[in-house]
Amino acid sequence: MAHIHRYELSNTSDAGLSLQLKRMEDIFDQAKGRSDVPHRHDYYTVIWLRAGEGRHLLDFHEYPLQPNAVYFVSPGQVHQVITPARPSGWVINFSAEFLQHNHISEDFLREIDLFNPFDERPPIHLSTELATKLHTLLSWMEETFTAELPHRIAAQSAYLKLFLVYCNSQCNLDRADQANNHSGKQILKAFKQMVHDHFRELHKVSDYADRLHINPKYLNQVVRSLLGQTAKEVIQQKVVLNARRELRYSAKSVKEIAFELGFDDPLYFSSFFKKCTGMSPSEFRAG
Repeated sequence: MAHIHRYELSNTSDAGLSLQLKRMEDIFDQAKGRSDVPHRHDYYTVIWLRAGEGRHLLDFHEYPLQPNAVYFVSPGQVHQVITPARPSGWVINFSAEFLQHNHISEDFLREIDLFNPFDERPPIHLSTELATKLHTLLSWMEETFTAELPHRIAAQSAYLKLFLVYCNSQCNLDRADQANNHSGKQILKAFKQMVHDHFRELHKVSDYADRLHINPKYLNQVVRSLLGQTAKEVIQQKVVLNARRELRYSAKSVKEIAFELGFDDPLYFSSFFKKCTGMSPSEFRAG
């Protein structure tokens, strides 16, 4: 089993400050209609299907490609786009460095909650009116790649941020958390970021509660009230997701994967994985 390919975003003029805007029809033509294979990016991706059909696979979730649906992919997520016929739409790729260089904090992406490297990230569906506005916006952005503008990159970053702001305004995710107090949302935000950064070495709720300077019981109350699941379940979900990625898309042994995910005993890892998924690591890999 070959390692899954990880694509890097590069710009010949400045490899660290990259932004790409492509039309889906051009991508389809260049690939001669062949669908891509599951892969990862080291950058953020936005896929907006304006017309067409197909499937979008994202970290073991499958979403139908639907007109005026926008899909968001975070760095490190495994995804695949399958379009049986020539689609119409846009693909935006941009690096974290591009955001930083243009004074767009990655906190902005977390606040608008469009990109979610943590768990399921369904697409959003644009109204016809908003789709028309955003198509015009991206057409203007497209012009900046060939226009001789003195502040071309600044214009591109402004268009990108405005596009994301408009998408967020249409976001159809459950916003029940907005009724909760601000401190609870801040705790959840910090907890999810901490799990994203440290899930390989920290597996206990108490580990995260200590770092957040709160007790584990309170952390569980906050997470359950905002997400409908316990803090332990959130941690396990992140560990299992990455275990599934490695089992499906790498040639590493179960023992190697166990050690990389912070398990000293591969047998305990296998037991943990089966308890969470209903299958042993070997059964999942063979499936």
